[in-house]
Amino acid sequence: MLRAYAGPDTAVLLVPDRATESQIADSLYAATGDRAYAEGVIRAWKLLKGYPESANGRYVVEPGTPAYKLARRLQTGRQTPVRLTFNNIRTLDQLAERVGSRMEFGPSDFLAACDSVLPALGFRNRSEYPAAFIPDTYEFYWNTGADQVVERLAAVRSAYWSDERRERARALGLNPVGVATVASIVEEETAAKDERPLVARLYLNRLAAGMKLQADPTVKFAVGDFSLRRITGTHLRVSSPYNTYLNEGLPPGPIRIPERATLESVLDAPEHNYVYMCAKPDFSGRHNFATDFASHRANAEAYRKALDARGIK
Repeated sequence: MLRAYAGPDTAVLLVPDRATESQIADSLYAATGDRAYAEGVIRAWKLLKGYPESANGRYVVEPGTPAYKLARRLQTGRQTPVRLTFNNIRTLDQLAERVGSRMEFGPSDFLAACDSVLPALGFRNRSEYPAAFIPDTYEFYWNTGADQVVERLAAVRSAYWSDERRERARALGLNPVGVATVASIVEEETAAKDERPLVARLYLNRLAAGMKLQADPTVKFAVGDFSLRRITGTHLRVSSPYNTYLNEGLPPGPIRIPERATLESVLDAPEHNYVYMCAKPDFSGRHNFATDFASHRANAEAYRKALDARGIK
């Protein structure tokens, strides 16, 4: 009589493409730690005339799963979907690592798929690619190809950008990539979600007035260090198309992959006249806003004194 999986925890069996019968058996034993169970599954699978080619995939094995039931799943290729969740992602490389760690393909395959799929959808280069994705939870089969994954993710983003939203973007003088770029800066500026619409309008006001954005997060991105707590003159002089203290207009693309809610914060940004902002000296993560430079200078001086008092260089 074939036994059931008796392990205390859920096991995950990964069967790579072109795996041999012995490799499947070894993987099953490694996943379950139960040699007798693994041998029983393989015996039943062979009786069902299972072929390695049809077994490629990811299979979650719950405690109590009979060997013959798992054998049938391997024989029919009835695998368990992967739940792929990504948020708080800054760079395309980070996204590639996150996706590649969950799928059969690797990070480099994901990047190659972006280069293969996204230009045809209007994305000009890798600087713009982060605008092709929207953070969420997605389901894929583990052995889904990288191109198919990128196509599916990009399709969700395309569905978000309805004609109505595109028209709202045009009214702001932006395209969808531009909205995502502003939203990415807004997310990096403040973790306070109720501030994000105010910050979004501030940057829209600066763009409309022909002012440089002078957004500290773009400098951190240009430097490659988001842990910076104090931006100095050396940082502000870093030569990079992302340094909005040196360059006019928007940077080449998003500095992170923004959430849907932040995209909406840009599209629905409330009208106001603020063009300056500075972190509050209480280090609450919130900001003081100003319409004139004299008020902003006073806010900035208060923040500088708070940094000095804490010894933050």
